This record gives sequence, structure tokens and C-alpha cells, in this order.
Amino acid sequence: MTSVRGARAGTRDTRLWHDIPMDVAHVIQSALAPVFLISGVGVMLGVLTNRLARIVDRARVWENEAEREAQRSADLEERLQVLARRARYISSAITMCAISALLVALVVVALFANAFLAVQLSALIALLFVAAMLALTGAFLTFLIEVRIATAAIRIGQPR
Repeated sequence: MTSVRGARAGTRDTRLWHDIPMDVAHVIQSALAPVFLISGVGVMLGVLTNRLARIVDRARVWENEAEREAQRSADLEERLQVLARRARYISSAITMCAISALLVALVVVALFANAFLAVQLSALIALLFVAAMLALTGAFLTFLIEVRIATAAIRIGQPR
């Protein structure tokens, strides 16, 4: 094992895990920011699932209308295709958010393992955090695309 905090650089640490000073307060402080990030991702997941629910509800209404009104079925079919496209984007964003939250949770686990198991996990922690940020960035970009599609499909008032 490589050296642990307090040992000289380049020396092997021969202490057992229970001999390593456990600075619980410091580890909890280090884990606090990722925990708040998980909270923020949870809020984003709530927004995305609400949007998906609205898309599904609207699709059900329009499918029923298409069955009743044959003259409008082509228009409604086009609108349903837009909703299906939006649902795919939202579903992808939800997946990326969930992956991001999972990766951040693994960061917290790795922080505690790094502190208490006398293993050097700094590179893993950094990689997990960067992967979480990339997944979250992908989720926000996908969400932005979905919002743009929804905005482009808005029909206000009577068509001219």
C-alpha cells in the first residue's frame, strides 16, 4: 500500500485499517458537496419526469381524438410523432441524470473507502466525478433539445 496521510512520501504504510486515524468529520465535509449535487440531480429528475408525464397524457388525449375524428387524424398523427420524439429525448435525459446521480453516489462511497481502507482512490474519485458531470451535462443538453422541439411545435391561436 502507498502512504496514507501523515506518513512520509515513498514509504509503505504498514498500519492496519483500525489504526488509521479516522477523521470522520473531514470525510463528511468532503462528501457534503456531492450529496448536495445528488439533491440537485433529484430535482432535475423531478422536472424531467413531470415533463414526460405531461407528454404521455397529451399523447393519450390526441390518440383518442384521432380515433374519433378521421378528418384530423393526419394532423394529430404529426403531433403524436413530435410527442414521441420529445418523449425519447426526455427519457434519454432521465437516464443520464440517473447515471449521474449513481456516479456521484459512488464518489461518496469512494471518499469513505479512500479515508478508511488505506487505499489510494483519488484517481477513481476524480474519474467518477468527471463522468458524473459529463452525464449531467449530456442530460441538460438533451433537455435543451427537447425544450427546443416543444417550443417549435407550439401552436397558439387559429392556424392561418
